[in-house]
Amino acid sequence: MREKIEEVIDSVSKAIKGKRNAVEMVLTCLIAEGHVLIEDIPGVGKTTLVKALARSLNLNFSRIQFTPDVLPSDITGVNIYNQAAKEFVYMKGPVFANILLADEINRATPKTQSSLLEVMEEKQVTVDGTVYKVPYPFMVLATQNPIDFEGTFMLPESQMDRFMMRISIGYPQRSAEREMLEEYMSKNPLDELTPVLTTEDVEKMISESRNVFMAPEIEEYILDIAEATRKNDYISYGVSPRGALLLAKASRAYAYLKGRDYCIPDDVKKLAAYVLPHRIVTKSIKLNRVDSKEIIEEIMRTVKIPRGEVRV
Repeated sequence: MREKIEEVIDSVSKAIKGKRNAVEMVLTCLIAEGHVLIEDIPGVGKTTLVKALARSLNLNFSRIQFTPDVLPSDITGVNIYNQAAKEFVYMKGPVFANILLADEINRATPKTQSSLLEVMEEKQVTVDGTVYKVPYPFMVLATQNPIDFEGTFMLPESQMDRFMMRISIGYPQRSAEREMLEEYMSKNPLDELTPVLTTEDVEKMISESRNVFMAPEIEEYILDIAEATRKNDYISYGVSPRGALLLAKASRAYAYLKGRDYCIPDDVKKLAAYVLPHRIVTKSIKLNRVDSKEIIEEIMRTVKIPRGEVRV
């Protein structure tokens, strides 16, 4: 399966150059059954990354362009009365897909944003008292512009907590950007992408990653990190138990992505930078937007790293 994972990374990298780490983080989230928030300025390839992943995995893909006038029913669907049958018929919304692209999610109102809370946690939506399951596997990939952009709303803490990771793509290296200029002038690499994996392959990856061994010492390491965030002088609210659990799941998925059947401390150290910063609430709004990642990095430097054997 390791070879197939490399094929997926290579395939996505044809559409978005020089961003292997971002691709790996999104794949890690998929394997860990999590969701990703991609936060960056417009034009760096957020939407392209999501589309390339969906095409490479041959998964059912749906996109919602969030705007202030989008309603919750535009996402989850609505019951419409059928005059001929004299009954209400449920018309499914775009949320019924394997990969849901919530494009510019912070341009929608908080009420509309909250319509994703149930499906992100429980993989289902409830409409007029009836529960509808979404396809499996299911993943939300949301893009977000910086909050100081006009027409944006800050995501509430409950919504942020549903995302396993928050990542940033950033500007490409000059060589990668030059390569993009040359290729995109004559064609769109997205149009040439073909499926690398099947839905069954993805389900197999998810299942196998659950068997990745995590030593008790690494579990204690994760708990030490979570506890350190709760005692930090700059943090009002530290990492929740859900955050610690998601860090463990992401670390196991990343180990699997790297071809190992066991976790090492470096897995936790790397994933903490993407799983934890958006889960803490600092004592300053400015710190919460600018320095939350730096606070987590400082905590990671102070928490004792497990030594010795950490595998079966």
